[in-house]
Amino acid sequence: MSQYYSNQGAPPQQPYYQQQQQPQWGQQQQYPPPNYPQYNQQQQPPKQEHYNSQDYGPQQGYTAYNNAPPPVQMDYAGKPQGEGPNFTDRFKVQKPKINDPIFIVIFLGVLAGFIAVAAISLKAYTGSRSFQGGSIYGSQNDFSLNTNTIILLGFVAVVAVVLAVLYYTLARMFTKQFIIITIICNLILAFGTAIFYLVEKYYSAGVVFLVFACFSAFCYWTMRHRIPFATVVLQTIIDVTRQHPSVLLVSTLGALISGAFAVFFSVVLVSIYVKWAPNENNPECANGGCSQGKLVGLIVYVTFAGYYITEVIKNVIHVTIAGVYGSWYYCSKSDQGMPKWPAMGAFKRAMTYSFGSISFGSLIVAIINFIRFVLNAARHANQDNGGNMAITALLCFAQCCIGILDWLVTYFNHYAYTFIALYGKAYLPAAKDTWELVKKKGIDALVNDSLIGSVLTFGSTFIGYVSALLAFLYLKFTKPAYNESGGFYPVVIAYAFLIGTQIGNITTVSIHSGVSTFFVALAKDPEVFQMSYPDIFERILQTYPQVRSKLNV
Repeated sequence: MSQYYSNQGAPPQQPYYQQQQQPQWGQQQQYPPPNYPQYNQQQQPPKQEHYNSQDYGPQQGYTAYNNAPPPVQMDYAGKPQGEGPNFTDRFKVQKPKINDPIFIVIFLGVLAGFIAVAAISLKAYTGSRSFQGGSIYGSQNDFSLNTNTIILLGFVAVVAVVLAVLYYTLARMFTKQFIIITIICNLILAFGTAIFYLVEKYYSAGVVFLVFACFSAFCYWTMRHRIPFATVVLQTIIDVTRQHPSVLLVSTLGALISGAFAVFFSVVLVSIYVKWAPNENNPECANGGCSQGKLVGLIVYVTFAGYYITEVIKNVIHVTIAGVYGSWYYCSKSDQGMPKWPAMGAFKRAMTYSFGSISFGSLIVAIINFIRFVLNAARHANQDNGGNMAITALLCFAQCCIGILDWLVTYFNHYAYTFIALYGKAYLPAAKDTWELVKKKGIDALVNDSLIGSVLTFGSTFIGYVSALLAFLYLKFTKPAYNESGGFYPVVIAYAFLIGTQIGNITTVSIHSGVSTFFVALAKDPEVFQMSYPDIFERILQTYPQVRSKLNV
């Protein structure tokens, strides 16, 4: 691959990052001895110079910052290897193969089942369109979801896309204020939503949102001292998005695709009720075939499939963007410079060799999120039926356990996908490498203290809050006949919250991906960033002094 930061007389064009190989200091020594005045220990490193990674070591007598220990010798076996103009050549996989192929089959099977259910149910919906109504009002269906609900969820999806794009734009334009604004808006809306539900005597939703709001306030109070460090990291990530428009393009496409899928999912969900909801007034039940069992079973299936499909979409974007950030980290200051079209190269790898690994990780997260959704729906149903305290306590404990498991899996997935993107590894080896990196480098505290992941989660939750509130207000003011008793509030609000949150997650995944890739590369090869961007590295040291000891630089 390329050579990095050659000091004056670097050897000509040696292979990039040869494994555990040191510069030859024998017959053709081209470097001044360590005691030369221009290489004394107090000199600051030159900015924006090219260096060869093989020439960078403690034997040069070179220290990056005053009073800093000399850099330790690193194992370069894990660095990207290869030379060429594009991403595939630079981040070369020696023996590329389709990883985790069984999970490609599983995903395609789930997708095929979703399409089959959609085709059957949509045929039923179009066949009884006059009965379901053609607008918000005028539906003869007073027993289940109908056209009124499709319009509602479609409206929620559009608003969620707009909010997600605005949120991403806010991060790009007002990076310094982004973190604080996100936290404050999240707290205001969370408490406001909880108070509104309580005033409206919708106590089950009000109590849940009040708990979320109090927890968010506690998190903000305990993490406020980490904001300066998070700001520096986020500014660095956003600067990369400005330099490489492909990141913005992929994020925008992700928002539009997720919005379109949300609308389609909403139509399928309503169509399932139209086709299989058991009621004597349902024209689809004239020939039999309607039952509560089929209805519940198919709703469960399409909900899980919706989670799975959107997780795969999100993680394909994640791996694609990770290729851009990895190229920036390792190649932006190299002699060869950035590879051509890194996003396209990473996308091709994501959709071919790494698609099974993406499907594997997405399946785990989809199962966990689906269980959380079911537990949440069960808790709402219990509260609406009087609220047995023992059952409520049991469901809350189960939700807490699943929430911790979801956090752990999501935590490792974000960083495992970086290994998948840059090194073409299968899911389990990538997860193992993530664990080893965290354990050996102690980078876990660095990642946690970055705050950015929490801020982005707050942002997606914010969009979910708005979506849920819009759904509630829509049902309250349009007063559809099927919700006359209020029994469909939990179902519709839950799906609105799900749609808004998933759209927010997909839209902001490019920032998540940038942060994950940055921390993985920084943990593996801190000397590359130290020499590539010494000014930014110094700012990180100033806002988070523990970086030096954690990275051993």
